[in-house]
Amino acid sequence: MAGITDLPFRLMTRSFGCGFAFLEMVSARSIVSQSGRTDRMLKSMQEDRPLGAQLLGSETGFLVQALERIRPHGYEIIDLNAACPVEKITRKGKGAALLREPKKLKTLLEAMVRNSDVPVTVKIRAGWDRDSVNARDIALLAEDAGICGLTIHGRTRAQGYGGKVDYRVIRQVKEALSIPVIASGDALSPQLIWKLFEETGCDAVAIARGALGNPWIFRDTMEYLEKGSVPQRPDSDEIADAMLRHLELNCGFYGDKKGTVLFRKLLPWYVKGLHEVRPLKTDAFKVATPQEMAKLIGAVRDYKYRHAEGNYAEVMN
Repeated sequence: MAGITDLPFRLMTRSFGCGFAFLEMVSARSIVSQSGRTDRMLKSMQEDRPLGAQLLGSETGFLVQALERIRPHGYEIIDLNAACPVEKITRKGKGAALLREPKKLKTLLEAMVRNSDVPVTVKIRAGWDRDSVNARDIALLAEDAGICGLTIHGRTRAQGYGGKVDYRVIRQVKEALSIPVIASGDALSPQLIWKLFEETGCDAVAIARGALGNPWIFRDTMEYLEKGSVPQRPDSDEIADAMLRHLELNCGFYGDKKGTVLFRKLLPWYVKGLHEVRPLKTDAFKVATPQEMAKLIGAVRDYKYRHAEGNYAEVMN
């Protein structure tokens, strides 16, 4: 998730059981040009392992050069993003636009496999739109290119993040390939993650938007899959404690000013489901120091959920 899964975010999810994570999606061209922002995006630490890098690109030369530049970081997996549906990405022939050029995608993956010293994977979608659902064919070409695993989001590019996930398409890809297949799409709660496993037969599930303001999803999903018990929602004290820890990580990584400003967009996700928090969310975008933000977070302890009972997926997402 570009702009979200930075080092502080990953460390938060690790503390609640995330076993494997990816960097923010990063442009191969940016890596080659060695911009300061990109260098920060590539940073990690021992507590943030194992870790994969997800590259965005449509030109063989830049992808190969990017692989060479990031080699010293020692990432465990290199992934090519052929799934991003954002128009500013696809109009440049990158992300999900590669689903419309299967042969080109295969060529890119072959070059990455030849030039990488770690496993190469790819993330795709069901297709470009409902009239061109070609995930199975794309997946077979990708496997033939030598990749070691594939993630498939069960929506088309045209759907974006709306509409229904097509579990059938994910299952078709799983049944066609001999390499691991990771399912993606609406992994928003332990129950929905279980459904992805059951409906598709996938080897693993990728959690993305489900972790926004909800690092507990990793711990709770493991409990649900192993024991079948329905997780308890975190109370307002747990939410406030997690927010303070995330703010501390942000400020430690970016500095007090930038760390506080960047935390503003995270606060609404953390307090989603709590009653009458609109004024708090509004105030958050006026805060400029970690001390002010911490004071605002302290007020969260007095908030309650909108409904005394409720489905975990409805409350957390």
